[in-house]
Amino acid sequence: MMIAPVYSAEVSPTSSRGSLTSFPEVFINAGVLLGYVSNVVFSKLPTNLGWRFMLGFGAIPPIFLALGVLVMPESPRWLVMQGRLGDARKVLNKTSDSLEDAQMRLADIKEAAGLPLDCNDDVVSVPKRSRGQDVWKELFLHPSPTVLHILLVGIGIHFFQQASGIDAVVLYSPRIFEKVGIKNVTDKLLVTIAVGFSKTIFTLVTTFLVDKVGRRVLLLTSSGGLVISLMSLSIGLTVIDHSHDVKVTWAIALCILTTMTSVAFFSMGMGPIVWVYCSEIFPLRLRAQGCGLGVAMNRFMSGVVLMSFISLYKSITIGGAFFLYTAIALTGWIFFYTLLPETQGRTLEDVEGLFGTFFRWRSTSNELKKKKIEGSSVGLQP
Repeated sequence: MMIAPVYSAEVSPTSSRGSLTSFPEVFINAGVLLGYVSNVVFSKLPTNLGWRFMLGFGAIPPIFLALGVLVMPESPRWLVMQGRLGDARKVLNKTSDSLEDAQMRLADIKEAAGLPLDCNDDVVSVPKRSRGQDVWKELFLHPSPTVLHILLVGIGIHFFQQASGIDAVVLYSPRIFEKVGIKNVTDKLLVTIAVGFSKTIFTLVTTFLVDKVGRRVLLLTSSGGLVISLMSLSIGLTVIDHSHDVKVTWAIALCILTTMTSVAFFSMGMGPIVWVYCSEIFPLRLRAQGCGLGVAMNRFMSGVVLMSFISLYKSITIGGAFFLYTAIALTGWIFFYTLLPETQGRTLEDVEGLFGTFFRWRSTSNELKKKKIEGSSVGLQP
């Protein structure tokens, strides 16, 4: 959950980092979709066999993952921190757009790791580091404005991804469809496949757009669309609840449509971009612990949503539950708009400079762009 996006971000070149880092999310959703399809197939078997095949089918993909890990190179940033510059250089030469790009990436990593830029031996000694105590102190006890801004964004973006209730939409979609009149078990499974298909396709679309249009545009469009979809779903479910068993066709159609659009909007931004963004913003010395905190928040909120949903909708109705998720998603949109700078096109070592001014990050970004242009102009002068 944590290592896949961090590893992808550290190995990928800047030009395609967003797409490659979002691929794990694509394959996770493809796996979920395959799970839905296999459930329909295995549901035809006797009950005592069906659930065993449903559960056992999931043991096959990890075998291929285990084999693939054996041929994966180490992250060049980890290699540099271990003093293995020669190995890091080989990995960067294979994973960069050009040899010049590989040299620039290596120079940036050496600077971030505190190594002299003129240090070019294959194996070098590196400054001794504590076993994480200094990292936790920097994150929580004595954070600089930059680290505090990054930590707030890194944890907050994971909080809003799950607190907006997407797991309730996806995992409890059969209950939603039952509410609108789809009672047959096979029909509910087939509609659930449609939800999984929508989630997978829109996540795949995002991988081709994230490095072209940027993280912020996709994230804001996604969260804004999710707010509208959740609001419409809440209205439809509330109308059905108050219809007193009278079939309200437009409300039924609205609920089915907005269940699909909620998943689609989430998958075109909030799903994959959260993992891409969080893996980019933490500086090298804090990346492992910082991303770990984000994932911990993500899984905690996912558990809270899933364990509380049934009790919540019994207390305030299913429509009321989704009104609550709508309010949280709207708060998330405001959070993303005000606090998240754009990281597209920047090296991982440059991203740290965008943070530290909180709501005034736009002026910081403009100043960095101006300095970059001035530096390029100086470099072009004879």
